[in-house]
Amino acid sequence: MVGSLEEVADRVHQLKTAGRKIVFTNGCFDILHSGHIGLLQKARELGDVLVVGINSDASVARIKGPKRPIVSENERAELIDGLEMVDFVCSFDEDNPLQAILKILPDVLVKGADWTDNIVGQSEVERWNGKVVALPLIPGCSTTAIVERVLARYGNTGKTHS
Repeated sequence: MVGSLEEVADRVHQLKTAGRKIVFTNGCFDILHSGHIGLLQKARELGDVLVVGINSDASVARIKGPKRPIVSENERAELIDGLEMVDFVCSFDEDNPLQAILKILPDVLVKGADWTDNIVGQSEVERWNGKVVALPLIPGCSTTAIVERVLARYGNTGKTHS
């Protein structure tokens, strides 16, 4: 289900009250790739319900630069929601997911291992006895690497292809 942060938080709190273990992860997910899929599969294995927070278009542009995102927020949300391991998708406009984490109140917070030095929300999740997990990444598997490969191969020809 794709919904607002408030809608998703309401549904998740009902599930948590019913004893379900809630897992939260987040990211830009600008061009969906196998690294994202692997992380989401492993995250889902850590609980009963997987909530994915995605950065809004404005947030991605602030973090990644004015040429990003490549894929719009609505399309990214629909792609993530279409994955069988994902239960809920919401977006957030801040540059980090702290406010989303504080509304979702996950039992498990998952990030890629590239964030081990500074996982936003770690102290908060641990404060309510939740668990924080940093999962290993697939080397060379990133949206930035994909964009660089496309530009190296095709350059900026000005041509568009369908």
